[in-house]
Amino acid sequence: MADEEKREVTANGGQFVKVEVIAQLFGVSVRRVQQLTQEGIIRTTELPGQGRRYELVPTIKTYIQYLSDKAYGKGRSEKEAELKEQKLQAEIALKESQGELHRMRREIAAGKYIDIEEVALDYQKFFVVFKRFALSIPARLVSMVSDQVSPVEARRIEKEMTEEVKRMLNSFVVAGAIEKPEAEKGNAGG
Repeated sequence: MADEEKREVTANGGQFVKVEVIAQLFGVSVRRVQQLTQEGIIRTTELPGQGRRYELVPTIKTYIQYLSDKAYGKGRSEKEAELKEQKLQAEIALKESQGELHRMRREIAAGKYIDIEEVALDYQKFFVVFKRFALSIPARLVSMVSDQVSPVEARRIEKEMTEEVKRMLNSFVVAGAIEKPEAEKGNAGG
């Protein structure tokens, strides 16, 4: 009679049982049956008014197949397969990053890369030289036309061109630093 309480027959003829019956048949705890269900190895079916139940024959067949696969090393839950795939992807990424690190170390040792402070210093020197050169352009151009204009006019043209070059240099800011040209520093008093 107690056995009949745990089994029910549905309209399609399948026999549905509670978790305790499956645990007793498999020789495992109720908790282990619940774990097998969570892992997707065996499935339950929702019966109206009776809750979740296991269909007896398909559940037994599925569990036997699971044990067989496990014995021959074939059976792996989806989670295990997914975790193994993630591990492989992580190992691939690790190997690639180690390869990239090794390549960069080799290139650094070969002198392919320059220290950032050295590059910044070189840029600074270059732009100081460039500013001096750019500020000397007005004087050179005025000297080329000095015989065609009066000395006062030549000086005025040179000043206007120098101011325009300074405005252009001030708008040409590199690395957020504006350096005052030496000609401007020297002319501060007069």
